[in-house]
Amino acid sequence: MINLVNLKNQFQSVKDEILQGISDVIDNGEYILGPKVKELEEKIARKIGVLEAIAVANGTDALILTLEAYGIGKGDEVITTPFTFFATAEAISRVGAIPVFVDVNPLTYNLNPLEIEKKITSSTKAIIPVHLFGQPSDMDEINEIAKKYEIFVIEDACQAFGATYKDRWVGSLGDAACFSFFPTKNLGTLGDGGIITTSNIEVADKIRKLRTHGTTKKYYHDRIGYNSRLDELHAAILLVNLTKIDQWNGERRKIASRYRQLLSDVPYLKLPSDVNDRTHIYHLYCIETDYRKELIEALDKERIQTGIYYPRCLHLQEVYSSLNYKKGDFPISESLSERLFAIPMDPFLSESEQDRVIEILSEMGGA
Repeated sequence: MINLVNLKNQFQSVKDEILQGISDVIDNGEYILGPKVKELEEKIARKIGVLEAIAVANGTDALILTLEAYGIGKGDEVITTPFTFFATAEAISRVGAIPVFVDVNPLTYNLNPLEIEKKITSSTKAIIPVHLFGQPSDMDEINEIAKKYEIFVIEDACQAFGATYKDRWVGSLGDAACFSFFPTKNLGTLGDGGIITTSNIEVADKIRKLRTHGTTKKYYHDRIGYNSRLDELHAAILLVNLTKIDQWNGERRKIASRYRQLLSDVPYLKLPSDVNDRTHIYHLYCIETDYRKELIEALDKERIQTGIYYPRCLHLQEVYSSLNYKKGDFPISESLSERLFAIPMDPFLSESEQDRVIEILSEMGGA
């Protein structure tokens, strides 16, 4: 079996360092918000180039706590993409706000800035661009719109740790950014985890209070909060993986380049774009085709795993039927949901494994 992502190989490569980190935590005796979490927060803030990083339980909580810290709530509107994982819109709804969808750029699959202003109203409080599959969004244009209308920009960077945009790290491009450390993410742990980055110290302080039951002094609470803390054990694991992330992302880009080189002449495939002013770090390698079903079946026969991201756009999810969107509202996103699928991509995918994938995808000339 060639897995979509071979987590076993990735974590085995740093197993000894991870076990030492876990042992350090056990010996230290501090298991919640201890020195490893503090070290991780400081190192990520320095790497990304922001003043603050706040570790939380998962990427979804990162979005929820950030929205709440910016005062976004009932009746407010937040503009985002309909072509992403459900958590982006779910977080908006969880704080009582309304997700307002805008179609995506067919080149990058990210929020199309040309469509944003059409959806801005007096109730619009924020834009959440998603750096989908590891490709940075058009942040200059998005920030310019946000500045014009005095609204916040919160990056959903859950799939893009280590990506860059015009020589700046994703996570430093808006008012705040949210990352996920789910195991399959480029920077992942052996479970759930997340972090928020910002240079707004007041917002960072609010998020720290929110993540710990609305308190900064034990047993004294001045707001309703959450229990959303990154465990010390996960911080230890992430500190190890943080030392490898640029190397691992580099390997992903090499594999993506090889896919592009050897699949570019296949007429029924549209490969992902590498835009000149940004670094795509290929959390997923997704290709477009009119023959998705046939290609997935052919790959499956050869025990090659694939994935469909995403089979139903957010505006067509049953839970959002009350928003009165309909099929045809966002044609690019809807087309992608019908044509796009992911092929194996991880830093440890061997050339022979790549060749097997390439061979099957190239054999469908009569499709």
